[in-house]
Amino acid sequence: MVKLSVVVPFYNVQTYAPDALRSLRANARADFEFLLVDDCSTDGTAELLERAVRELPGARLLRHTRNEGLATARNTGLDAARGTYLAFLDGDDWLSPGFYAGLVAHMDELGCDFLRTDHVRVTGRNRSVRRAPVGRRGELLRPRDAILPADRTTSVDYPYAWAGMYHRRLLDRGLLHFPPGLRTAEDRPWIWRLHREAESFAVTGDLGVFYRRGVATSLTQIGDVRQLDFIRAFDQVIDETKNDPDAERLLPKAVRTYCAVISHHIGNMAKFEPEVGRKLRAMSAGALRRMPQDVLAGALTAMGEERAGPLRRLKRRRPAPAPAPRETNAA
Repeated sequence: MVKLSVVVPFYNVQTYAPDALRSLRANARADFEFLLVDDCSTDGTAELLERAVRELPGARLLRHTRNEGLATARNTGLDAARGTYLAFLDGDDWLSPGFYAGLVAHMDELGCDFLRTDHVRVTGRNRSVRRAPVGRRGELLRPRDAILPADRTTSVDYPYAWAGMYHRRLLDRGLLHFPPGLRTAEDRPWIWRLHREAESFAVTGDLGVFYRRGVATSLTQIGDVRQLDFIRAFDQVIDETKNDPDAERLLPKAVRTYCAVISHHIGNMAKFEPEVGRKLRAMSAGALRRMPQDVLAGALTAMGEERAGPLRRLKRRRPAPAPAPRETNAA
């Protein structure tokens, strides 16, 4: 029986993949499997993964015939997973030895739907600990209760799929798959759905995931049109939250977060290609007009005029239509 399935997408990370693969070997166990998803890499990543399948116990290689993006690559791994528990790692990050065994022990003990952990952020030679924004540790909690308050950083603002472990019953309920085709912000609808629909979670202080920032190939460093997928991601958050029985309570949080992300991108306009910048403004104007207007008014007031003023002016622009869903073919 497979106790744990770890889904690890890779795309053009030949410089960093050896660190990830070595760390998986340091976490290997007879009842663990590692699902290595090659998202149609064009550098030397594919060759590294072929060797890893021969050398890494429990490794299975899954290939895409075209680049599909992180969300679809994770879904490919989920579809092949056989474990009681599931976890994620990105191909340019790494783990401390024995980290997964510790999380499995917590899952066995607590019996929760999912577990969240702290992580180490790595930027060049600098390292800093980033803590999951939940104060109560090592006890069962109700995920829905961790969404609010709207004016504070909460569990849905810590969307990293790799910072935790998940019970298979969530996969069976359709709660672990990511919106296909999203190139960025794929974890935002995912983390909101998890907190709205799962029944229990817990947080531990285990430090074992090393999250590499500033990677040149990461979409967070690239100002092209793929960055604009955050609009479709947050539109999905708003639409699904509108249909929730607690919509009146939860929508202010969803709208305020959406506004904060729009404000962040508008404030970093210089990193975008000129045409992408124009499209960002138009799409953001459309997004602001689609939001529930009474909730939006409250969110903008709470943000303060320095941040809200540019969004109010942006909202008066002629809006762009809502982005059409991207057609994808998952491998």
